[in-house]
Amino acid sequence: MNGYSLDYHQPVLLKEVVKYLVYQTDGLYVDGTAGTGGHSLSIGKALSGKGSLICLDRDPDAVRLSRERLAVLGNRTKVIQASYADLNKVLEELKIKKVNGVLLDLGMSSYQLDFSGRGFSFNKDEPLDMRMNPESGVPAGYLINRLSADVLKNILRKYGEEKKAGLIVKAIVRAREKKPLTTSFELAALIKSVIHQPYRVKARHPATRTFQALRIAVNKELQNIDTFLDKIPFLLSNGGRLIVISYHSLEDRKIKQAMFEWENRCACPPDFPYCVCGKKPLFRRITKKGLKPVMEEIEKNPRARSAILRAAERI
Repeated sequence: MNGYSLDYHQPVLLKEVVKYLVYQTDGLYVDGTAGTGGHSLSIGKALSGKGSLICLDRDPDAVRLSRERLAVLGNRTKVIQASYADLNKVLEELKIKKVNGVLLDLGMSSYQLDFSGRGFSFNKDEPLDMRMNPESGVPAGYLINRLSADVLKNILRKYGEEKKAGLIVKAIVRAREKKPLTTSFELAALIKSVIHQPYRVKARHPATRTFQALRIAVNKELQNIDTFLDKIPFLLSNGGRLIVISYHSLEDRKIKQAMFEWENRCACPPDFPYCVCGKKPLFRRITKKGLKPVMEEIEKNPRARSAILRAAERI
């Protein structure tokens, strides 16, 4: 598939994922963001013959690649095209009430960035699509060329935390009046022409936040996280584990806040001698602080640099 090798993608924080997720080797686990199956394969290998694994991804290419990679695990593994936000519906169709653990890796796979041809990266000249599932939704090119300046500015500020959103959107509107912006190179070059980039070897590309914002908007990523967090307490068995790897502050803030609130549900005033509200904790945080990759892993896989892992146990 476009010259892609299954060994190309390096799963982030792999040892930590397996360590915290698989506490019961004969349990039922879910990889909600299977990608090309890197984490899934190691999780599957950590399970006993009685354990099983459900892998979800909304990208049809990822589903095909995962099925190829995970074939060695036999029929103990199911790979399904679906969003992790619809995990409750998937389990209902499979007649499963609860599972022992769920993993979410909210990052982009190397396949999507380097081989999908959907314009996720500003380092490649590809159509401005950015849909995780190219079979549904509205592509990024539509947003860039059709949305009003105010709506575009709001997307860049809200999802990309881009301080120069006004300047970027002004350039986009001016350019699209002449002809539509259709490729990732066009958009990246336009942004670079209006945003001064400090001269540093490792300086962030000025289009980074804009591309992030468009991808989040196109795929409704933050809405999907909210939907998932509302449902997951009711889908994990007692002692079940939730592991989430995020890559930017917008995602991590939601995960961190949810896990804290699950653990600290009591609404009584601090000076009360004992709890009278009756709100019991739903989870115990396994990692009070987010875990980050060590420098050795970052050197081998630079895309792991911004990863943060958080883990919690259902109680």
